Amino acid sequence: MGVRLSEDEAWEMLAASHTGIITTLRRDGWPISLPMWFAVIDRKIYMRTLAASKKALRIKRDERACFMVESGEAWKDLAAVVVPVRASLIDPASEEARRALAAMGEKYKGFGLPQKQVPEATRKHYSASSVVIRLDPAGAMISWNNAKIRLQSA
Repeated sequence: MGVRLSEDEAWEMLAASHTGIITTLRRDGWPISLPMWFAVIDRKIYMRTLAASKKALRIKRDERACFMVESGEAWKDLAAVVVPVRASLIDPASEEARRALAAMGEKYKGFGLPQKQVPEATRKHYSASSVVIRLDPAGAMISWNNAKIRLQSA
């Protein structure tokens, strides 16, 4: 029995995961990976970032990216989905972006901090204009779930 996930299983794992890792390319070609909150809608991955962030600038320069989620601590529980993607920036005023932002708001409800606990400088930083990133799959996923291996009893 293989450890690869079916496409449906992979999308289920993506949608259920809490934090994903997006990898974009710097100007010099080196990859940089960052954790992001996200939502999956119609087999597309959405996240929000500041419009002036380096991440947004890298996506404007080069749409090639990769997205990954993983889970498990013990070897027998390790699972992951890696998706090569084309990243694009979506106007936050568009219907598509509103839908994505609503999905993210619902998914992460209760995970943020009350505004009164956030320092003023941090609130000001994150109040700048933002964009929504859409990740469109651009090739075959790589996936595995070691829990699919039928281990022999000890």
